[in-house]
Amino acid sequence: MFLLLPFDSLVVNLLGISITVLFTLLLVFIIVPAIFGVSFGIRKVYMKTLLKIFQWATLRIERGAKEKNHPLYKPYVNGIIAKEPTSLEEEIKEMRRSGSSKALDTPEFELSDIFYFCRKGIETIMDDEVTKRFSAEELESWNLLSRTNYNFQYISLRLTVLWGLGVLIRYCFLLPLRIALAFTGISLLVTGTTVVGYLPNGRCKDFLSKHVHLMCYRICVRALTAIITYHDRENRPRNGGICVANHTSPIDVIILASDGYYAMVGQIHGGLMGVIQRAMVKACPHVWFERSEVKDRHLVARRLTEHVQDKSKLPILIFPEGTCINNTSVMMFKKGSFEIGATVYPVAIKYDPQFGDAFWNSSKYGMVTYLLRMMTSWAIVCSVWYLPPMTRQPEEDAVQFANRVKSAIARQGGLVDLLWDGGLKREKVKDAFKEEQQKLYSKMIVGSHEDRSRS
Repeated sequence: MFLLLPFDSLVVNLLGISITVLFTLLLVFIIVPAIFGVSFGIRKVYMKTLLKIFQWATLRIERGAKEKNHPLYKPYVNGIIAKEPTSLEEEIKEMRRSGSSKALDTPEFELSDIFYFCRKGIETIMDDEVTKRFSAEELESWNLLSRTNYNFQYISLRLTVLWGLGVLIRYCFLLPLRIALAFTGISLLVTGTTVVGYLPNGRCKDFLSKHVHLMCYRICVRALTAIITYHDRENRPRNGGICVANHTSPIDVIILASDGYYAMVGQIHGGLMGVIQRAMVKACPHVWFERSEVKDRHLVARRLTEHVQDKSKLPILIFPEGTCINNTSVMMFKKGSFEIGATVYPVAIKYDPQFGDAFWNSSKYGMVTYLLRMMTSWAIVCSVWYLPPMTRQPEEDAVQFANRVKSAIARQGGLVDLLWDGGLKREKVKDAFKEEQQKLYSKMIVGSHEDRSRS
C-alpha cells in the first residue's frame, strides 16, 4: 500500500499539471482573445483544413459508391415539380385555350376548371413548399458526420478510420472543450450582470453592462467554434431602433450579440434560463414578458414602443418569423414589430451547413439534444449582412412594410421568399388562405363590382 503512494502522488501531480496547462491554453488562446474581440486565425486554418479533408472524403466515397453501384445521397431539392409564377386566371385561361372552343373572356363556369384545382392540390401534396422548410437538408458533399449522410455504407478502410478519428476528436476533445467554454461564458454573464446591476444608473453602468454582455457572448461563440463573417458593419442597428433578422437557430442571438449591443425580447422562463434572464435584466433594460402577457398584443406593442422612444436604450432584437426555418427560406413576418413606427434595421443570416447544421427542428429535438448536436459538429460557419435601415412609407400598412423588409433580407441572404406563416409548423392552414383562392376564382367568373356595374 505504501509502495503505491509515490505512484498515486505522481498521477495526481501529472493530472494537476495537465489541467493547469489546459486551462492556461484555454485562457490565453480563447478566453482572453474573445474578451478583446481579437483572433489568432486558428479557426480559419481549422476551417481550411476541414475543407480539404471533406473534399478528399467526398471524392473517395463517390468513387467507391460508383464502383459498388450504391445510392450516395438522399435527394433533396427545392422543387420536384417545375412551377412558373403565373396567376390563377392565366393558368385557367391557358387550360381552356388548349381544350375548349369557347371564347376565353366569357365569364362562365366550365367543368374543366375543376382539373386546375385538382392538379394544384396534387402538386401541393407531392411538393409541399412549407413542410420541407422545417427539416434539415441533405448535403451535396459529405462532411464526415453520419447525421448528414443517411445512406452511408462501408466504402474503404481509410475512409472508415478517418470517420472514426473524427468521432473521437469531436466527442473526446471538442465537446469537453466547448462545454468548458460555454460554462465559462454563462457563469461570467450571470456573475458580471448581477454585479453591474448593483451600480447606480449612469454612463459607467451602461458602459460596463454593454461590454460584459459582449464579452460573454463572444466566449459563447467560441464555445461553438463559430466562424462568422460580418458584412456592411456601418449599417449596424442603433439605439432607438429595431433589429429584425431571419431565424434559423436559438444561437442567432449570440451570433448577432457578439458583434453589437442589443436589448432582448422574450417570455420569462424558469430554471437556468430564468436565472440568466433575471441577472441580465438587472444590468440592461431587456424586455421580458410573463406568460400571461405574451398573448396581449396591445401590452406587448406598448412596452416595445416605450422602449424605442427612449433613444438612450439599446436597439431591440426581434425575429419576426416566430419560429426556426431551415436556412433555405424566409417565411411570413409577424406585423407586430412593424406597427410601432420605429426605424427597422434588417439583418440577413446565412449558415454554411457544410461544417454543421445550425437549424433547430424543435418538433424533433429538445434543446439539450440540439445543443449536443451543435457542440459535436465540426464548426458553425455563417455570414451576416447588415442592411441599410428602413422606415415605413406613408402609403404602407404594417403588413406591406413587413413584406418589404422580408424581401430585402431574402435577396441579400440568397433565401427563398415565402408568404406562408411559419406557424403552419404546428397549426393548420387558416381559412383566410382558402377564402382568398375562392375569391380569386369568383372574381374571374362573376367579375368585380365595377364590371357588373358597367354591364
